Amino acid sequence: MNTSIEILKKKIENFTPEIAEAFIKIVDNLDTAVRSSVQQFQLDEISSRIEFHTENPATKLDFFENISELEKICA
Repeated sequence: MNTSIEILKKKIENFTPEIAEAFIKIVDNLDTAVRSSVQQFQLDEISSRIEFHTENPATKLDFFENISELEKICA
């Protein structure tokens, strides 16, 4: 994790002023994002199922009909 943070720091240090400003706006929007009313353990379970499905594409997601709604909630 520390390596990833150091790489990110070095990249940010090399941003042009315009890119830095755009990045700041993106980060500010992340802080003000509306939090989902879905509880964390439910999000973790769904994330685990999606990860399993990604690793085992022959399986079927049991909530497939609602995946677009899920993506909206978790975005």
